[in-house]
Amino acid sequence: MKYYTDKSGKTHTNGERGIHRKLAALRSFFSYYHKREMIQNNPTIALDMPRLHEKEIVRLDYDEVAMLLDYVEHGAASLSGMKKVYFEKNKVRNLAIFTLLLGTGIRVSECVGLDIEDVDFRNNRIKILRKGGKEDFVYFGEEVASALSHYIKERENLESKSGHEHALFLSAQKRRICVQSVENLVNDCAGHVTGVKHITPHKLRSTYGTALYRETGDIYLVAEVLGHSDVNTTRKH
Repeated sequence: MKYYTDKSGKTHTNGERGIHRKLAALRSFFSYYHKREMIQNNPTIALDMPRLHEKEIVRLDYDEVAMLLDYVEHGAASLSGMKKVYFEKNKVRNLAIFTLLLGTGIRVSECVGLDIEDVDFRNNRIKILRKGGKEDFVYFGEEVASALSHYIKERENLESKSGHEHALFLSAQKRRICVQSVENLVNDCAGHVTGVKHITPHKLRSTYGTALYRETGDIYLVAEVLGHSDVNTTRKH
């Protein structure tokens, strides 16, 4: 139970949640047959379920947010060759993505799904598609407005591939950027700021939610802004 082997034959170690999940499945399996008197004994009754510990909430501190944005904007100076060229070429786009994620708390899927027409500078808001297909508006501040405005001016001069003309954020191949690309981008840039914390786009979302709660003290407001249908989900993260 402590170890499992995947389809490729590689062995992995089960964490406490993995062990708990597998034991729960075994208990249900044996309980089903025992209740129907198809087996005489249920051997899983004697097994103790492992205690689940709360996962540590990982987020960026204020100084780490500043360091991350500074790296996205000026990190090319520490690179060389084609890496430096590529980094500098995509700097404005990347800064807009990071500023947007940190300044609104939207999901990475909502970010990559944005069209140019979804950005409303008159009201400082974006129209996004929430989980379940519900449309919603998320408002942003001046820092996000500045980063988006700067990028959109650059975006107007980019010729996208057919079918991707409306996409706000484009990949190097001039197609709508995908979730995996943003995840890789966040992981790479955050790794230069903090080697201890594993930062993902979702951790940037947690960073925003925590900052908003510290500022307002209103968990229901945070839940609404983050698009959580259950406030307990907000409390958990």
